[in-house]
Amino acid sequence: MFLALFGTVVIAGIVGYAAEKSGFTSNGYIPSIIICIGGAFLFYFIRIMFNVGFGSAGTDAILSSIGALIIVPTHWRGRR
Repeated sequence: MFLALFGTVVIAGIVGYAAEKSGFTSNGYIPSIIICIGGAFLFYFIRIMFNVGFGSAGTDAILSSIGALIIVPTHWRGRR
Protein backbone atom coordinates (compact mmCIF):
# COMPACT_ATOMS: atom_id res chain seq x y z
CA MET A 1 0.00 0.00 0.00
CA PHE A 2 2.84 2.41 0.79
CA LEU A 3 4.54 1.69 -2.54
CA ALA A 4 1.27 2.39 -4.33
CA LEU A 5 1.32 5.87 -2.78
CA PHE A 6 4.81 6.54 -4.16
CA GLY A 7 3.76 5.19 -7.54
CA THR A 8 0.74 7.47 -7.53
CA VAL A 9 2.95 10.51 -6.88
CA VAL A 10 5.40 9.54 -9.63
CA ILE A 11 2.66 8.88 -12.18
CA ALA A 12 0.90 12.15 -11.28
CA GLY A 13 4.15 14.06 -11.71
CA ILE A 14 4.73 12.50 -15.10
CA VAL A 15 1.18 13.31 -16.20
CA GLY A 16 1.58 16.93 -15.05
CA TYR A 17 4.87 17.30 -16.91
CA ALA A 18 3.51 15.64 -20.06
CA ALA A 19 0.37 17.80 -20.02
CA GLU A 20 2.46 20.95 -19.86
CA LYS A 21 5.00 19.74 -22.43
CA SER A 22 2.30 18.78 -24.94
CA GLY A 23 0.44 22.08 -24.61
CA PHE A 24 -2.67 20.59 -22.96
CA THR A 25 -2.31 23.18 -20.17
CA SER A 26 -0.51 26.50 -19.87
CA ASN A 27 -0.13 26.75 -16.09
CA GLY A 28 3.61 26.21 -15.92
CA TYR A 29 5.47 23.03 -15.12
CA ILE A 30 5.51 23.29 -11.32
CA PRO A 31 1.84 24.33 -10.90
CA SER A 32 0.68 21.57 -13.25
CA ILE A 33 2.69 18.95 -11.38
CA ILE A 34 1.38 20.21 -8.02
CA ILE A 35 -2.23 20.15 -9.29
CA CYS A 36 -1.78 16.59 -10.58
CA ILE A 37 -0.19 15.34 -7.37
CA GLY A 38 -2.96 16.95 -5.30
CA GLY A 39 -5.68 15.34 -7.38
CA ALA A 40 -3.96 11.98 -7.29
CA PHE A 41 -3.50 12.15 -3.50
CA LEU A 42 -7.16 13.03 -3.04
CA PHE A 43 -8.40 10.17 -5.17
CA TYR A 44 -5.87 7.75 -3.62
CA PHE A 45 -7.25 8.42 -0.15
CA ILE A 46 -10.84 8.25 -1.40
CA ARG A 47 -9.98 4.89 -2.93
CA ILE A 48 -8.59 3.63 0.40
CA MET A 49 -11.45 4.98 2.53
CA PHE A 50 -14.41 4.09 0.35
CA ASN A 51 -13.02 1.34 -1.91
CA VAL A 52 -13.95 3.26 -5.07
CA GLY A 53 -11.81 3.09 -8.18
CA PHE A 54 -11.55 2.69 -11.94
CA GLY A 55 -9.25 -0.31 -11.89
CA SER A 56 -5.61 -0.46 -10.94
CA ALA A 57 -3.86 2.20 -8.86
CA GLY A 58 -1.98 3.45 -11.93
CA THR A 59 -5.17 3.94 -13.90
CA ASP A 60 -6.70 5.82 -10.98
CA ALA A 61 -3.61 8.05 -10.74
CA ILE A 62 -3.72 8.93 -14.44
CA LEU A 63 -7.45 9.64 -14.54
CA SER A 64 -7.49 11.65 -11.31
CA SER A 65 -4.48 13.71 -12.44
CA ILE A 66 -6.12 14.56 -15.75
CA GLY A 67 -9.36 15.36 -13.95
CA ALA A 68 -7.59 17.70 -11.55
CA LEU A 69 -5.86 19.46 -14.45
CA ILE A 70 -9.23 20.06 -16.08
CA ILE A 71 -11.16 21.08 -12.96
CA VAL A 72 -8.74 23.23 -10.95
CA PRO A 73 -7.53 25.78 -13.53
CA THR A 74 -10.99 26.25 -15.07
CA HIS A 75 -12.54 26.70 -11.62
CA TRP A 76 -10.22 29.58 -10.71
CA ARG A 77 -10.08 31.12 -14.19
CA GLY A 78 -13.49 32.78 -13.87
CA ARG A 79 -12.66 34.52 -10.55
CA ARG A 80 -10.01 36.91 -11.86
